[in-house]
Amino acid sequence: MKKTLLAACLLLSSGNLFSQQKSNYSQYDLFNPLFNYTLSTPTRSGTGSPGSTYWQNSADYKINIALDDEKNTVEGDVEITYKNASPDKLNFLWLQLDQNQFNTKSRGGLTTPINGGRFGNTSFEGGYQIKSVSIDGKPADFYINDTRMQIKLATPIVERTGITKIKISYSFKIPKYGSDRMGTQEVNQGTIYEMAQWYPRMSVYDDIEGWNVLPYLGAGEFYLEYGNFEYAVTVPASHIVVGSGELTNPNECWTAEQIKRFAEASNSDKTVIILGKDEVGNGNTRPKKEGKITWKFRCNNARDVAFSSSKSFIIDAAKINLPSGKKCLAMSAYPAESAGDKAWSRSTEYVKGSIEYYSKWLFEYSYPVATNVAGSISGMEYPGIIFCGMRDQTESLWGVTDHEFGHNWFPMIVGTNERKFAWMDEGFNTFINFYSTDNFNSGEYKGNKMDMHQMSKQLFRESAEPIMNIPDVIQPNGLGYEAYYKPAIGLKILREQVLGQERFDYAFREYIKRWAFKHPTPYDFFKTIEDAAGEDLSWFWRGWFYETWKLDQSVKDVQYIEQDPKNGAIIVIENLEKLAMPAVVEFEMVGGTKERVTLPVEIWQRGGTWTFKSTTNLPLKSVTIDPDHVFPDFNSKNNTWKPLNYKAPKPN
Repeated sequence: MKKTLLAACLLLSSGNLFSQQKSNYSQYDLFNPLFNYTLSTPTRSGTGSPGSTYWQNSADYKINIALDDEKNTVEGDVEITYKNASPDKLNFLWLQLDQNQFNTKSRGGLTTPINGGRFGNTSFEGGYQIKSVSIDGKPADFYINDTRMQIKLATPIVERTGITKIKISYSFKIPKYGSDRMGTQEVNQGTIYEMAQWYPRMSVYDDIEGWNVLPYLGAGEFYLEYGNFEYAVTVPASHIVVGSGELTNPNECWTAEQIKRFAEASNSDKTVIILGKDEVGNGNTRPKKEGKITWKFRCNNARDVAFSSSKSFIIDAAKINLPSGKKCLAMSAYPAESAGDKAWSRSTEYVKGSIEYYSKWLFEYSYPVATNVAGSISGMEYPGIIFCGMRDQTESLWGVTDHEFGHNWFPMIVGTNERKFAWMDEGFNTFINFYSTDNFNSGEYKGNKMDMHQMSKQLFRESAEPIMNIPDVIQPNGLGYEAYYKPAIGLKILREQVLGQERFDYAFREYIKRWAFKHPTPYDFFKTIEDAAGEDLSWFWRGWFYETWKLDQSVKDVQYIEQDPKNGAIIVIENLEKLAMPAVVEFEMVGGTKERVTLPVEIWQRGGTWTFKSTTNLPLKSVTIDPDHVFPDFNSKNNTWKPLNYKAPKPN
């Protein structure tokens, strides 16, 4: 179009103008070429892949403990075989003693708000009692500070190939409420023990920070090395134990009839009762009626293990169908109070549906069993086992089950640093939950289509904090938004509006494949998505993850060329806030027909306004930006233009 004609068009308006709003937008801030710019290193490539010399230390565990259900204590020992693959000699080791958080004098206890909170501790006086520590069979020089133990080595562990054995004897009182991550629940037929953070664990030594030693305060979760686990749990004979990995001595723990039922379940898509409601507490359903039974488990290539024990459990199971054909079992353990067709009697069905969906879409589930336990914990994940609220039913039970088992991909398979980057597991997991829920049982719990304009009110609230914060810094009432929903919605927008499903899914799976059982950082994720999708997304990462910028797209002006609709119209749209997104503009003609144009985010690279010609030569009834509310525009009032003098035609 000639400049003279364009100038004339801009002077001849056929419609109303919005009152002028001051724009906060700066293309120089959003499209800064140095943002997210990183150099390759020998351990981490600029593409987001592990580098050619990427290394990772490992820790294998042998754990033997006894659970005393009269004293509510755990006592035992752990032997850790620690392998140093790093290029550094290690003069000392750091371990995590997370039980020490459950004490009013711990840092977590002292930083608990006066009104408590989900992760707080205001009364329990617990923590590890360390009886002995040895290195390669010799007494060790160790020091405990809050939730961390440092072991000073007489002889450094050599680089690349060094191996050392650490043995620790310990005990602790079991807290009733362990920051909603472990604890106990009283039910009619006994106590449910949900046991996590139950043994000293190695801290991670990595190529980014060396030793990662942030204390456990409650909100920030865990960062752990991978390894192989063998663990034995001795409990009263009346107890049933379920745990991470595979039970290796079933003949000592189950009756012949129960083993037969497990065999049936392993070939059944329908839930099979292993230990029924009317059998709970019956001594004939246990291989021995008195004394103790030791349950032995093995879990390979895992970063942690957890277990649950109770004499009140109903047990049921069904097979999980994995893409490779590998055998896998879905299982549930719950008390009689939780049974029911609208409650935990459907738990195994939910476990199966969740695991099968993610295994097909993302990456195959990596453990031989997936167990859901009903108890006091509202929702917590561990490799191959999750703890969920015993009173959850129907949609809420599906939701928490699906969410916690989604964590077996993030962070169990992709081993991120939860203590620093909660959004890399909680946000990713909430994101994949959107699609799993829509899919489950032909949409049984599928919700209404998400209105991003409504969501924006919470995403861009005045108290919003950047996603890229450690969870112990984020305000407790903001953690759900910043760690869960905002990153999840960001990925949903990236998948559905920016990249498209095919490109996003390929890149997302590539990220999982590259970093399965490894330790990626946020940059590794950002760069992998860009690399595999073939798109510079630095504008998206900065605006959504690093800042608290808002989105406000508007239709600024509409003018017919030479004041004649037959010549088309010139449309001016504007981006008024710091965040930008692609633009979807819909034209509705007087006759009722509609047309749309989708404009890429690059229209905002040279400023906050964009001018273009409409695709129609018919009179316009309205022009709307983001008509389907797929972007989180917090001000919908300026999204639609209508002619000043337009009147809808009267019906005949």
